[in-house]
Amino acid sequence: MPLSIMNITKSNSSMNIENRLISKKWWCYNRLRYNKGLLIAGFIAFLLYCILGPIIIAPHEEFEETIFEMTFQGGLYLWMIIVANIFYNIGATIDEYFNKNNTQSFRERLFAIGYWFSFSLPILLILSVMVRFLIWGK
Repeated sequence: MPLSIMNITKSNSSMNIENRLISKKWWCYNRLRYNKGLLIAGFIAFLLYCILGPIIIAPHEEFEETIFEMTFQGGLYLWMIIVANIFYNIGATIDEYFNKNNTQSFRERLFAIGYWFSFSLPILLILSVMVRFLIWGK
């Protein structure tokens, strides 16, 4: 293999490694922002549950939020945060394989889609429970 072709191939592969490092650093840096959003969404969902539960659920069945239930639900939510972080890693992998030009806009859009989906999921879950009770009473 001529020296010039070997140098081009070598520089391309080192560029790919450099792009991967940039991508990994970006995703690691933004993980804290993602997890803060998950905690905020969980808190909002819990507040909605505590506010709307006595209004919507209580007329149909007993509604009471005890310390045990809050601890149990909080533990389950922490497990869901772990699962969400596994999907966060999948987002980084998608960025690595599909962002061929290593563009920041692709990375930011991918992050925004995953962030807002993850943020809205716990809130939508609580709202769907409340709508179910409004419609069917159970």
